[in-house]
Amino acid sequence: MGDYMARVQKKLRQEALKEKLKTSPFLTDEDLAELLQVSVQTIRLDRLELGIPELRERAKQMAQEAQTKLKAIGSRDVTGELIDLELGKSGISMMTITDDMVMEKTHVARGHYIFAQANSLALAVIDAPAAVTGVANIKYKIAVHGGEKLIAKAEVVKKRGNKYFVWVKTRNDQQEVFRSKFIMVSIDH
Repeated sequence: MGDYMARVQKKLRQEALKEKLKTSPFLTDEDLAELLQVSVQTIRLDRLELGIPELRERAKQMAQEAQTKLKAIGSRDVTGELIDLELGKSGISMMTITDDMVMEKTHVARGHYIFAQANSLALAVIDAPAAVTGVANIKYKIAVHGGEKLIAKAEVVKKRGNKYFVWVKTRNDQQEVFRSKFIMVSIDH
């Protein structure tokens, strides 16, 4: 009886693991272990059994896939790392704040890096041969410090003629740190 229950528990845990990674693909093995209340070793064994690569490999695969879809801008023009892209709909990018991105005195991230991540992601989601930023309405919500990992998610909320209305929300591990609304304009180049 105990063996059967252990197998059922394992199956449920592995389903939960797959579900968690579907909604939050950037969870580390440590994050998953904490969420599912098992050891990191158990998570690693589950991932191996399910054929799910480690975080770095998952991010690399997603990034390669996303880069091939870029249309309005080149991959070198994206600030941060493009992780997911559905042209005309949505996109996700990731950026770690490094020491050269922070102010010397306070170690707070310079705002233009956070803006650049959001702005380039908004451009990346545009389903047009070329686009530029028409309007940007931005709000810095909390200070970001060196070492923090930022995940930006863009969503095209409306398209009117050659104008795309794109919202980008940027989070660190705990909360939203930056929010922006863009009107991107597709252009003939």
